[in-house]
Amino acid sequence: MSSNTTMRTVAGRAGARRRPGVREKAAQATRESLLRAAIKVFARHGLHGGSVEKIARAARSYDRMIYYYFGSKEGLFVAVLEEIYRRFNEAEARLDLDPGRPVEALRAVVHFALDYYRRNPEFVTLLNSENLHRGKHIGKSLRAREYSSSAIGVIDELLRSGVARGEFRPDVTARDLYLLIAAAGYFYQSNRFTLSAFLGENLEAPEAVASWERFVQDAVLRTVLVAPPPVDGAAAT
Repeated sequence: MSSNTTMRTVAGRAGARRRPGVREKAAQATRESLLRAAIKVFARHGLHGGSVEKIARAARSYDRMIYYYFGSKEGLFVAVLEEIYRRFNEAEARLDLDPGRPVEALRAVVHFALDYYRRNPEFVTLLNSENLHRGKHIGKSLRAREYSSSAIGVIDELLRSGVARGEFRPDVTARDLYLLIAAAGYFYQSNRFTLSAFLGENLEAPEAVASWERFVQDAVLRTVLVAPPPVDGAAAT
């Protein structure tokens, strides 16, 4: 066998080994494109209004690819819910939190949560849609508890640090504090339009958003601190 033939044979074998990787990347790209499109379509039209055809068209793909990768439209919706939780956790994991300064770190967590809800309205919209279905789709997810454990774990570490330093009460659980922060952020974002009309003020105005964030941060700290934080402007005694 000539050296040229040998080289072509080796190159051919190497290409054959590489091709599955290329195909896998293409398949992953198609799946991610469908997932991104589904997030937008389901957020706009809901589960029932977000048809397979609309999603495939938005992804510039084909209906059959949705069934190939996700099994069904409901399977795709479960994947969408998992994806938005994954994105939240991924963003939270990038926070530079110092457990040695639990008060400042907890303020940062509150800021992150409220800011994330505001900057990612589809997150709240999709959760609203799933709540209309009484959580039956996310309940089928094998990853939901994994994502919730991660979010609660961040708060738990800060609480443990605060308790060890004598700054935080030992009877506050990470689960309860997580619910407090999530409720404050989610309710404000989810109901901002109706509450703006009801209260006669624009809750999306920067000053209103900043005021609410400060209030939630103070409420959270008053919940966990052994001694409540000083009131702004109060004279030291």
